[in-house]
Amino acid sequence: MHANVKVVKDDDKDQISKLPDCLLSQILGRLPDTRYAIRTGTLSKRWKHIWTSVPNLVFIHPHSISIKVNPSFFSSVDKSITQRQRLRLKKFKLHSNYSPRFESQVNSWLHYAIHCNVEDLFLKLYGLERRNKFSLDQIFLSSSCFTDLSLAGCMFDPTRAVSWQNLTSLCISYVTLNEDLIENILSGTPALETLELKNCYCYRYLNITSKSVKNLVLSGQVPPLQNCSEIIEINASNILSLTIKGRYALWKFVLLNVSSLVEADLDYVKCPCFRNTDKEDEEEMLKGFILKLRNVKNLKVGTSCFEVLARLKAKGFVFPSNLKVLDFTP
Repeated sequence: MHANVKVVKDDDKDQISKLPDCLLSQILGRLPDTRYAIRTGTLSKRWKHIWTSVPNLVFIHPHSISIKVNPSFFSSVDKSITQRQRLRLKKFKLHSNYSPRFESQVNSWLHYAIHCNVEDLFLKLYGLERRNKFSLDQIFLSSSCFTDLSLAGCMFDPTRAVSWQNLTSLCISYVTLNEDLIENILSGTPALETLELKNCYCYRYLNITSKSVKNLVLSGQVPPLQNCSEIIEINASNILSLTIKGRYALWKFVLLNVSSLVEADLDYVKCPCFRNTDKEDEEEMLKGFILKLRNVKNLKVGTSCFEVLARLKAKGFVFPSNLKVLDFTP
């Protein structure tokens, strides 16, 4: 009766430990937080140091949305980076609350990542006040190893030049940006293809003359009342794709020159700032977009804009013959 029962030896149960260290390191590097990779060091003597060669470092504060800064989190990141080998990094991610007293530590982590030629860097730091935001230093601003950057809550010093020669994708979030800063950033990123500004405010004129930037994404702008921009003008003759989404506290967008555009994605909401936003303001803004985008082949309209679009159609507004709405997001 039990003749076909196969006896499983203990050695056969742990097949993963038979994998080479380099492959185990790649597996651990895919975990959502480096803390989990470090914990595998308790499995055996062999596992103790495998995590120190992971290609990705991810440090996420467990309570990053709270207002408190936890010193123990910064100490644990310090210890982890000290223990890791100085091998090439594919990705470095830090998501935490921030206080200026930890500035030197954060800089040392970023310098370590740069020394390891990190390609993809995500930095999101919550400061309680504007003066508490983390300021990017010159070493960071002149590092050519980056190809993909996402920066949230980080200040740019207008006196420091930007030189990210190999950067192809940049997302900047939750920070004040004026026209000079944007120009400084664009002039220092000659290979940039995708630019996203997420809840950045104070800029009124977005002038993108770079021939490399093909994708522009604007993801909301609801600043403090005193920083509201009544109008945002966009001059970007070389971009191929434009996305405008999120909530905006402004009167309207003005598309000055988007002559190369072939794709546009509109899914935004207007909210009050200078004056109460009424239905006519919403309709005029969307109508202005559609008329300006008469050469766009693909236009995707999200739910927020679709409601306004329905009112326009009810009033007899007709799409230009060369403009087709491809999708209505449910």
